[in-house]
Amino acid sequence: MIAVFDYGAGNLHSLLKALSQSGRRVALESDIRRAIRARLLVLPGVGAFGAAAARIGDERQRLRRALRDGLPCLGICLGMQLLFDASDEGAGEGIGLVSGRVTRLTATRVPQIGWNTVDAPADPLFQRSGLRTAYFANSFVCRPDDLATVVAWSVHEQDRFPAAIRVARTIGVQFHPEKSSAPGVAFVQRLLDDLLEE
Repeated sequence: MIAVFDYGAGNLHSLLKALSQSGRRVALESDIRRAIRARLLVLPGVGAFGAAAARIGDERQRLRRALRDGLPCLGICLGMQLLFDASDEGAGEGIGLVSGRVTRLTATRVPQIGWNTVDAPADPLFQRSGLRTAYFANSFVCRPDDLATVVAWSVHEQDRFPAAIRVARTIGVQFHPEKSSAPGVAFVQRLLDDLLEE
């Protein structure tokens, strides 16, 4: 089963549709303890950092331990940002799987909404899916302490930021693959195949 953790905000229809195209069972789960029992956890990209961090609450350490122990995970936009220590967007602690902070885009046009390139993709998932441009909708971006975690980049105005990170079996993407047309859906399918076959 694939569990999509529901922070209680936003429309997750596009994401659930993209995930279910794999033929695997997908469930929306509001209890993080039940969500981490799935074969793969998805942290979706809708909502605000502070509210989502509050929903994780006291289960932060349990979730971080599950990810470190090998639970496959896809973090999308806000879901990627939650993998970090903290965010300038709001109060609360992130999961802390990746050392670093989430900061506001350094740009005159914020939020960034629309299509942008995905540069220097180092992870084979990008080659296999053909994803080179993706749909972004964000005001904040991740700033990892260890740049070796970054597997793809993007630039908005003059601000270069991680478009994707990978730590073991956890992949975070700042873009929305479920809204990135056929290559985005192909990216999701390849990712599910890779993470669930490891």
